[in-house]
Amino acid sequence: MIGTMFRSRDVPAIERFEHWRELLERNRSSEIISTHAADFWAECRVIELGSVTVVPMACVSARYRRSARMVRQSDPERYQLSLLLDGEMALDHAGRTDTFRPRDLHMVDSAQPYDLQLADDREFRVVKGVGVDFPKALLPLPERRVRELLGRGLSGGDGVGALLTEFLIGLERQANTLQPASAPRLGRVLHDLLSAWFAQLLDAEAALPPETRQRVTMERILAFIRQNLHDPELTPPVIAAAHHISLSYLHRIFQQQSQGETVAAWIRRRRLEGARRDLADPSLRGTPIHTIATRWGFPRASDFTRAFRSVHGLSPKEFRLQTL
Repeated sequence: MIGTMFRSRDVPAIERFEHWRELLERNRSSEIISTHAADFWAECRVIELGSVTVVPMACVSARYRRSARMVRQSDPERYQLSLLLDGEMALDHAGRTDTFRPRDLHMVDSAQPYDLQLADDREFRVVKGVGVDFPKALLPLPERRVRELLGRGLSGGDGVGALLTEFLIGLERQANTLQPASAPRLGRVLHDLLSAWFAQLLDAEAALPPETRQRVTMERILAFIRQNLHDPELTPPVIAAAHHISLSYLHRIFQQQSQGETVAAWIRRRRLEGARRDLADPSLRGTPIHTIATRWGFPRASDFTRAFRSVHGLSPKEFRLQTL
């Protein structure tokens, strides 16, 4: 498991709010105020991915305020990006005031004051989100350009923003199963997505290093493949055409970024993994095997049986009987 977990229910009620304040002080220095301090509830995980820190959290409504005095006392020279998953927040920062809803992102600069709070703090409501803290020096973009993004709502609904949003949600969901050895690789992917997304928003892709552009292209390709694993016509030429790249370039970056695995082999492995999960799922015991095979891009039962047996040493029927 990557990261450390905090649950307010593990702390005596009288100490919960203070513990929460102390925890966030280590990552986001701000004054925390809540009308629900006496009956506070929060859950949080701190995931360290190299120089990037990811903080999935859920808590009852509170106000987070970083004053000019706090900025003068200490400045860690970091950006703080937040993805809101549930609730509605209002932010006053960098001369802008904006309101954010689920799936919106916003960013603040530790060198400037900010005031972030629930749209209506009187209501006892749980707010959920994922925070990302990273050094300013990590971005290969001029700081004067990045200022254009501060304090405004940033949509993660399409393009690289959608990839970033899904990546952060996936980190939150899979945190219990991720291993520490994965942290450096996940940190690199997150850094590349952040850099590419900001460059896209600022129309400054030319400032990105070639390796960053290549890794982000790879993430786009993998996301496309995952979304289309059910399609038996998902082939390398189709994938290359969908991303406006040549077939040779697709094969080259895939082998560079996936430790030599070919596109076809990666697709086949993912399909078989998905089919294996479905065959082992008790809730799907009544689903015909050929239906599961078709769902994972194997329209011919004989092809599915042969591929499955080559990997697991059992036919799909034998595996299901043995597992269930």
